[in-house]
Amino acid sequence: MKFKREKYIYIYISSLIRFLLNKFKANLSVKSQGVNIFTNKYFNVKRVSMRTGSAASPPRIMHFRRLLSSGTQALESVTGVLLWKPTGKPQQTLASAVSISGIGLHSGAATTARMLPAMAGEGRYFVSGARGQRSRIPATIDHAVDSPLCTTLCRGGARVRTVEHLLSALEACGVDNCRIEIDGGDEIPLLDGSAKEWVDAIEAVRLCAAEDCDGHHMDKLASELHKPVYLWRGDSFIVAFPSPETRITYGIDFPHVRAIGCQWFSSFIDVCTYSNEIASSRTFCVYEEAQLMRNDGLIQGGSQENAIICSISGGWLNPPLRFHDEPCRHKILDLVGDFSLLAQNGNQGLPVAHIIAYKAGHSLHAGFLRHLSGLHSRK
Repeated sequence: MKFKREKYIYIYISSLIRFLLNKFKANLSVKSQGVNIFTNKYFNVKRVSMRTGSAASPPRIMHFRRLLSSGTQALESVTGVLLWKPTGKPQQTLASAVSISGIGLHSGAATTARMLPAMAGEGRYFVSGARGQRSRIPATIDHAVDSPLCTTLCRGGARVRTVEHLLSALEACGVDNCRIEIDGGDEIPLLDGSAKEWVDAIEAVRLCAAEDCDGHHMDKLASELHKPVYLWRGDSFIVAFPSPETRITYGIDFPHVRAIGCQWFSSFIDVCTYSNEIASSRTFCVYEEAQLMRNDGLIQGGSQENAIICSISGGWLNPPLRFHDEPCRHKILDLVGDFSLLAQNGNQGLPVAHIIAYKAGHSLHAGFLRHLSGLHSRK
């Protein structure tokens, strides 16, 4: 059954790719450094009232537009593929502060992340740097820089690394506005290699409606994809299609590591599904490649306590797995964290779309978001 399911998903993805390549090649909109994006002018959708389900009247549309921040309006006008709509929910934040300490994956340093409530419209942001020189780093794609094996945010001379697991939990749990203070280094604690402890901490302090400086609530907006978008680098790709719900399908392939092999996992994303099916999936690595990464100054804090490790010849070295396809599920965890960087001003980061990724990673995730947001990769 597993083989048949994976074969069906593979055929489905292959059909989508051929469909895009054959039918919409004339609509190629971007070509740069081996990265292509396809958009289909035939996939337009109407602007719909979230309350009535009918086409929104012009006055209602104007009301929606007044709700959008200037940054979000600019995003919509630049890309032409996203429409921002109210979710019918207020922006949220943490009801109280919570701190978690642990070891950083790449630095090996002991650090503490303290999550605090933030005002509506502030969004998620980090406070990092040496005492007396602390900098505020918004968790947005325009502050992401390319870095190996993690997602890094920079502003000025300050940076914060390995933010993807924490941001994944915040995005999935609906923490739209949050101040995150980092002490002891520039890296987020890895904990057990998953997002489970972050989710548990958020659930422990609970959420509340965020208020602005005047004590008012703000509507939470979500971006709805209304044209298919496709991006690839080499044999890796991300494709997103219009969808009434947020769904992620992810595929990985390690032909030289038999215990991992080719895996596919697909699920719609809400807080319940994320908490039960995604959050506890741990980061993974290939044992034979680990020492090379250590020699390059990476994964200095990595161990069997915060990752699942697989040998090419010997299989999993620290079983049991939490899911038979735990590596693939963890890639979805990473994608949710990286796509949260599309958020602005306390709105939802993960777009309402069916996102399909194959052999992607942090760099490809960020590249896809930069195209959606009309940004160019920082050198």
